[in-house]
Order: sequence, then structure tokens, then C-alpha cells
Amino acid sequence: MNIDMLIDGILDSYDRYGLINRNNTEDFPNRQNVVAVLSDLQSLIFPGFRSAENIDSVNIRYVTGQKVNNIIANLTKEIQKSLIYTSIRIKENPSGDITQSHCFKLAEKTSIALVEEIPEIRRKVQLDTIAAYNGDPAAHSNEEVVLSYPGVEAILVYRIAHFLYENGVPIIPRIMSEHVHGKTGIDIHPGAIIGESFFIDHGTGVVIGETCLIGNNVKIYQGVTLGALSVKKNLQNKKRHPTIEDDVTIYANATILGGETTIGRGSTIGGNTWITKSVEAKSVVTQG
Repeated sequence: MNIDMLIDGILDSYDRYGLINRNNTEDFPNRQNVVAVLSDLQSLIFPGFRSAENIDSVNIRYVTGQKVNNIIANLTKEIQKSLIYTSIRIKENPSGDITQSHCFKLAEKTSIALVEEIPEIRRKVQLDTIAAYNGDPAAHSNEEVVLSYPGVEAILVYRIAHFLYENGVPIIPRIMSEHVHGKTGIDIHPGAIIGESFFIDHGTGVVIGETCLIGNNVKIYQGVTLGALSVKKNLQNKKRHPTIEDDVTIYANATILGGETTIGRGSTIGGNTWITKSVEAKSVVTQG
């Protein structure tokens, strides 16, 4: 078989099965572009920590301005693509009667709104960082936590992705959350609602579902699943995942399932437990 025949076979599969991101046709967001924007956002939130940058008191305004402009320009393009694709291909406007300029304006407005939100995201992530430092005797400084703790990185990306999710941006929040999932082993759906001072210790194998509600000062360990009792498609718009109230600690490999399940304030959930019913405040739940 020659090279031309091999190419023909691949091209034939494109026609048969689709899933090609052609420019100006199936033009949906590009994962690499979204990840690049996410990297700029992380560097904006933690300057000098996420990439090799020469930052001092003289050039910090210039460096910050350069990143802000890059983020707005590049994120606007990707959000515009996601809005057009979703409107035409999925739900709102199957006839294709939608203008590029309308989506561009919405995309640009959302990108600017995210940049405006950066100080608030930094405030929340600082609290998450302090919670990690205070909650782990192995941590020696907040800077060490920022540089090396996968839980803090996953929560940071969640807070960015959640803002976009809450502002109606399709596809892109999931690209962001799945990118950091691949890096850290921590899977937080951007639709989850998570309070302040949230700490994930170690983190590998943590799963937090789309409709989870998590309060303030919650600490969870590796392997914890906050999941659904059923994954039937007709439950798509229902609350499927548990509510975790303030000041709860959940130890390794605990599984808590169901949209009606609430873990009451101040409770401790032991490792390897399986919970499908609500737990009263200040309870201690252990295996067996």
C-alpha cells in the first residue's frame, strides 16, 4: 500500500465520522489556544510563579498590561467560536442565522469581565492557599504551596473556569478543567459551587461533580468522590451531586453520592466510607 492510499483512507474517515476542526466551517475552540490563555491567566494571578518571567517594580505594569491584552484578544476569539458553534450545531439556531459580530461582542464582554474578576479570584485563591498551608504540617510557606501543591492549582483553574461557566460560556470551561485534571488527577467540574478556604490535600483521584455545593473551610483528601447516584441522561438538569456544608473534613477514598445527600456542618467523614444519605451536623462517620 502506498502513501496516497493511506492518506485516502484517513480522509475517507474524516468524511464518514466528522470531528474535524476546519477553519470557517466546524470552527470550534482550539484546545491548545485555550490552554495558552489559561497559562496567561495563571501567570496573571501568580506573577513569576507559573512561568519564567523577569518581573520587578519597574516593569510589572508593562508585563501585566501585555498579559491582559493577550488574554482579552485570544480568549475573545475562542469564546466567539464556542458561542457560534453551540448556537448553530447544538441548540439555539440550527438554521445558522447568527452573526459573527454578535458573538464577538458577547465574547469580548465576557473576556473583559473575567479580567475584571481577577482581583476577586486572587482573593479567593489566597484563602485557598492559606487553608492549604494551615491544613498541612508538611507545608513550610504559602509560596511553597503555590509552587508545588496540585490541589491549589486545580482549585485556581476551577475558579477561572467556574466564572466562565456561570457567564454562559460553553465548552471552554470544560477544556480548562480537563486540562488541569490531566496534570493533577483532580477532576472538578466547573459547574460546581465551592466556597472559600477550600483545601484538597494530595488530591489524586478526587472527583467533584457538576451540581455539588461545597461550603467554606472544607478539606478533602485524595480519592474522594462527590458524585451522582445515577448518570441517566434525563437527569442532566437536576441536582445530582451532594451538598457539603461548612467546616467539613472528608478523608481519603470516601464516596458521597446523590443530589439529596447533605453532609452537615462540622462533620468528619472517615476514609473509605460510602454515603448515600444525609449526615447531621457535627457527625463523625467511619467505615463499618
